[in-house]
Amino acid sequence: QVQLVYSGGGLVQAGGSLRLSCAASGSIFSVYTMGWYRQAPGKEREYVATLTSSGSTDYADSVKGRFTISRNNAKTTMYLQMNSLKVEDTAVYYCNRVGISYKWDWGQGTQVTVSS
Repeated sequence: QVQLVYSGGGLVQAGGSLRLSCAASGSIFSVYTMGWYRQAPGKEREYVATLTSSGSTDYADSVKGRFTISRNNAKTTMYLQMNSLKVEDTAVYYCNRVGISYKWDWGQGTQVTVSS
């Protein structure tokens, strides 16, 4: 079982920026297509962004042009750079596999709160 460890969430004003991190043991970011998801209060978890093992990226329309997904050279940590944050970006953010129904344990995620 892969353990996903999060950091980087917090409270920020609308228009601000945050960078989230998702770390994992092993070489999962060089093997699997991974991504970020988020879950707002009272809503279902939704897809945010994808990073393939070859480095290709994709984004949900709601974050395109504002968020950037990336990983470090060692491929042990994945990031989500979030700029021009909006109140509606408030959610708990998670990382996990993309494009496959089997998911690892989601863990606690990292809370992002954007104030107006």
